[in-house]
Amino acid sequence: MKKIIYIGNNLAKKSKYHSAMETLSSLLLTEGFTVIKSSSKQNKIIRLAQMCLTLIKYRKSTDYVVIDTFSTLNFWYAFITSQLAKFLKLRYIPILHGGNLPIRLDKTPFFSTLIFDNAYLNVSPSKYLEFEFKKRNFKTSYIPNSINLKNYTFKLRENIQPKLLWVRAFDVIYNPLLAIKVLCKLKEKYPKATLCMVGPDKDGSLMEAKQLAKKLNIINSITFTGVLKKEDWQQLSKKYDIFINTTNVDNMPVSIIEAMALGFPVISTNVGGLPYLIEDNVDGILIEPKNEKYIVKAIEKLIKNPKIAIKLSMNARKKASTFDSENIKKEWLKILRNVL
Repeated sequence: MKKIIYIGNNLAKKSKYHSAMETLSSLLLTEGFTVIKSSSKQNKIIRLAQMCLTLIKYRKSTDYVVIDTFSTLNFWYAFITSQLAKFLKLRYIPILHGGNLPIRLDKTPFFSTLIFDNAYLNVSPSKYLEFEFKKRNFKTSYIPNSINLKNYTFKLRENIQPKLLWVRAFDVIYNPLLAIKVLCKLKEKYPKATLCMVGPDKDGSLMEAKQLAKKLNIINSITFTGVLKKEDWQQLSKKYDIFINTTNVDNMPVSIIEAMALGFPVISTNVGGLPYLIEDNVDGILIEPKNEKYIVKAIEKLIKNPKIAIKLSMNARKKASTFDSENIKKEWLKILRNVL
């Protein structure tokens, strides 16, 4: 039996948010690996300390260290734990999550090189970051985030109504206010248009969204659910016809893959890794960021052309099937069983 230490924010039980860490850990456990996750502490300093202590405690029995790596504050968690792993002569794999990581690479090249050049392998869930990292000569493999496809009930969207679903954290980089503006513009022509926004508040953007909705007098047409368990928002999704993604920065969001699995026509901004995930007008629609008019135009296109919506819905499910956990598990096993 092989032992892996997984370094990341193990907060799924407290936040109800099913993370990529939870999904990958579960996959590895079913294959007989022992997985030690660190850390579940909410205080950032205590969390970092526990991560480091975990590496030290299990240094002699650990075969591999996997490190979730982001582009903002959590970048420094990855830096410190990766350098400690290197000092302890533990092989480590950063998993590249942050859509702004290419900017981080250019902004802090010295620290970035220490992390990614000394890694056994860098794993990218998106072809976007794989390209950006290989361009800078970091050894990188593409293994996307996974879903268990059989848990997602497909609904063919044949008769599109202006019922919008948005699933993401309320954070300025994901631009939730744009979704509010989209609904306001859409209601000029479709008074019964509605919007459901699912996700936790990260930086106060939830309050801003509610204030904007009140100012625009559309608060009664919006449902704010807060964070929901995966199965709960999937059940809720049956009431909606179009999935919108308004982000300014992104990599390979699992919420988009999930929406595709559920049969949603997805309308998304074309930033970061999204053009690598969505093929425009084939299994989704890509639009320029920060402009509600583009999204409204795409929504009207789906309402007026049911055949297009049906095509997108069917192709989206087909695309989502490529991310099924059984397929992705094989890619991880190729790495871990060859290495360990």
